[in-house]
Amino acid sequence: MSSKASTTQEPREAIDYWDGFITEIDAADYVCQSVRTLQKWRLTGFGPQFYKPGRSVRYRRRDLRDWIESRRRASTSQDAA
Repeated sequence: MSSKASTTQEPREAIDYWDGFITEIDAADYVCQSVRTLQKWRLTGFGPQFYKPGRSVRYRRRDLRDWIESRRRASTSQDAA
């Protein structure tokens, strides 16, 4: 029986997953908003960062996760940072 040394690094598969790109439909589902809301956010500069290769729009999972975490609040009276 051999034991593996634990490391603090994420496995390669996890890194690849978070750096992967998804469509705006999947991104809207991920942030629990409509596609139209994401489109409005892009127009006004609000919302998560996105990529625009040609005419399509793509979001990186890591950017969505980071944006969601930045919106986390402890109470409704807490100011947005």
